[in-house]
Amino acid sequence: MLFCTGGSGSICSAQTKALVCLGADAAIIGRNVEKTERMAAEIAASRPGARVLGIAGVDVRDAEALRNAAQRCARELGSIDYVIAGAAGNFLASISNLSSNAFKSVIDIDVLGSYNTAKATLPYLLESARKYKNEGRPTGDKGTGGRIIFVSATIHYTGLPMQAHVSAAKAAVDSLSNAIAIEYGPLGITSNIIAPGPIAGTEGMERLAKSDEASLEKSRKGIPLGRMGEVKEIADATIYLFSDAANFVTGQALGTKHLVLCNGYFYTDEPKVVDGASWRLMGGTPGSDWQYPDFLLTGAHVEGVKGGKKAKL
Repeated sequence: MLFCTGGSGSICSAQTKALVCLGADAAIIGRNVEKTERMAAEIAASRPGARVLGIAGVDVRDAEALRNAAQRCARELGSIDYVIAGAAGNFLASISNLSSNAFKSVIDIDVLGSYNTAKATLPYLLESARKYKNEGRPTGDKGTGGRIIFVSATIHYTGLPMQAHVSAAKAAVDSLSNAIAIEYGPLGITSNIIAPGPIAGTEGMERLAKSDEASLEKSRKGIPLGRMGEVKEIADATIYLFSDAANFVTGQALGTKHLVLCNGYFYTDEPKVVDGASWRLMGGTPGSDWQYPDFLLTGAHVEGVKGGKKAKL
């Protein structure tokens, strides 16, 4: 069962539809009632017998509303095995024209919304991860579970004019995904990022880019493959990350193409490896008494330091 925020949008609806066509049931979460319910019905029609809930009137900035949505999804569909955190906000504004409130709005939707999505669904993903143990062997008809994908972007790798707010937000979303990969990996959960570049026919391209042929041709010339991506290609990446093929892939981002020049050589901005996220722990863990992952698995609160904080889910 899939739980998808931003599910009525062009990219997330394509991701959801692809999974439903392959046999999944789903719940898409959105603020707009008419749009969310219409898209849920459209996705459900892609496979006879598919169950697709359109849970509308939910703002991802509202943690309680998301918890209620997750409870409804699990109650009506039986579980939550996969999560896509895809709700996002964007507009064009230079820093000189970007107010603090406008900046905060994007941070709240993208970052806090992604965090609220994860917090609301992680208890169900833990149940799924226990049911579908990720043991490095093909699961066959048993399937996979306990997996989350964050829909990010590529603009924060280099920066982009009039996108300071989104660049900051997506960098934080990436870090959140990586943290979940590290903290919940020992419990069987995988957390990855899909970072779409320029994707044709999406709401983002329609709202944020010129659509005349001259502008589109200029954009295509800046892409080595000579064309924009298609939503199907984002859906394909989603299927991969939720499948047996990605059993040992976590703490990764699909879609990055940034190169960094260092000492006369070009390197990718981060490794694209299949190592269960072990490279992310090469820097060690803070605190000599906090052995990874044992300390996390106990569920204990951090004590003995001034910065320790106790918090509820």
